[in-house]
Amino acid sequence: MALKTGRAEGTASVVIDYQKCTACGLCVAICKGAPLYMEGKKVKVDQARVFGCIGCGQCMAVCPRDCITVTGRAFSPEDVIPLPPAAKRAGFDALKNLMLSRRSVRKFKDKPVVRAVIEKIVDAVATAPMGLPPSDVEILVVDRKEKVREFAEDIIAVMAKSKFLFGLAGRTLLRPLFGKIFAETAATFIYPAISYFEEALARGEDSLFYGAPLVLYFHASPYADPVDAQVAATYAMLAAESLGLGSCMIGTPAYFIKYSGKLKEKYGIPPKNNQGIAVIFGHPAVKFRKALKRSLGGVRYY
Repeated sequence: MALKTGRAEGTASVVIDYQKCTACGLCVAICKGAPLYMEGKKVKVDQARVFGCIGCGQCMAVCPRDCITVTGRAFSPEDVIPLPPAAKRAGFDALKNLMLSRRSVRKFKDKPVVRAVIEKIVDAVATAPMGLPPSDVEILVVDRKEKVREFAEDIIAVMAKSKFLFGLAGRTLLRPLFGKIFAETAATFIYPAISYFEEALARGEDSLFYGAPLVLYFHASPYADPVDAQVAATYAMLAAESLGLGSCMIGTPAYFIKYSGKLKEKYGIPPKNNQGIAVIFGHPAVKFRKALKRSLGGVRYY
């Protein structure tokens, strides 16, 4: 049965050039949608097997003789490109050094992020893995400080209208429904955070997005894996670091955007899209001189 996503339904088509094919079986081994199978010494296609072709393109990427073509589900043969030479790929040390160098930046120079740099970040994000192809991740790009400020004001206005839900009375009323963790989070973070954002805005300060010149809001359709947007956001932050930009995930707005029809309508976010994640970007105003070693909540080998 063909897999439906926000961007695709039905199966992609698979064409094999049997004059080139040597029946090496690599495409069959890599195909997990399962339309490809071996019959004797010949690769066969049966779209009724399991999910049929999901348009991942893996078979084209592995074929040593370029004899298989996949088209459909937002995928085309032109999407298969040469691998970067091994000498130009980052090794572990280079990659970890990039990760160690990245800090959560909340203070920026009064300097815009130019469109060419934004496009490089978006291009890098497109390489992020997803639960099912094609990716359902979408990006709202809010660039220039005045637009970011408007976005922040709109979100804070929505927060203010629902603030009572996170106050003492609201927490007491909702605790039986949402539990202890909700009540504690509302008391120690959400309610005071909303108050802080409101007070800062009254002073003419943007404490939600920290006066950043660029915000990318990552979100995805209900068909997507729930973490697809966050994975894409992580790729964006690493790309930004490589381009000399600072970045920081801002999680608070996502909940309020998810449940605000007005925000979604104004900013072109599909009504049913899942809760996403905002990331701010800009040129760091402060230079960090040391990296910080972080730890995980736990690692257990089984």
